[in-house]
Amino acid sequence: MSDIWAQMSETGRRPCWRGREVAFVAVETDDAELWQEWRCDPVAGRATGVWPRSLASLRERIERDQEDQNLDNFLVVLADGTPIGHVALTDQDLADGTAEVELVLSPRHRGRGYGTDALDALTDLAFGELPLYRLQAVTHTDNAAALAVLAKSGFVREGVRRSACLHRGRRHDVAVLSLLRPEWEGLGRRRAWEW
Repeated sequence: MSDIWAQMSETGRRPCWRGREVAFVAVETDDAELWQEWRCDPVAGRATGVWPRSLASLRERIERDQEDQNLDNFLVVLADGTPIGHVALTDQDLADGTAEVELVLSPRHRGRGYGTDALDALTDLAFGELPLYRLQAVTHTDNAAALAVLAKSGFVREGVRRSACLHRGRRHDVAVLSLLRPEWEGLGRRRAWEW
C-alpha cells in the first residue's frame, strides 16, 4: 500500500493516527450527516440498539463532544479520504486507567478487515500513547460481527449482562469484553506507529 499520510494530505483532512489501511481524523461538525446515515442502517441498529437521531442533535453532540476531555472521537477514513466509520475511546478514567471502545462502520465497508484494523489502531493509541490499563467493549450477545472483530483484536469475553438492553420491544443480553495492557503487550502484531 502506498503511504497513507501522503494520500491523506491531498484530501485536506490531516490524519492524527493510523492503522494498516485506515487513518483517524478528528471528527468535524459536518460529519454529522455520515453519522446519521450509519446510525439509520437497520443492521447496525439491530446489532447495537442505537436509535437514529436528528441531524441537528448529532451536530450538537459532536460540538459538545469536542470539549469532553474524557473522549477521543475519530472518523475512520481510507487513504483516499473516504470516510468508512467512527471509532472512539469513551468514558476515559485516567486515574483508574480505563476506557470503553466504540466502533461503527459504514455498511459498504464491513467484512473487509477495516473494523479489526481500526480497533487495533485504537488499542495501540490507548495503550501506546495514553496511560490506560483496561479497555472495555459492550455489544449484544448476538452481534456476531462485532464479537469476531473484538476477538481478533485480543478482547476477552468477561461475562454477560442479562436482559440489559431493550430494543424493538425485546430484551437483549449484552456481552462485556475487555483487553488489558499486558494482553495487548503480548499480541504478536505490528503496532500503529510501525506502519
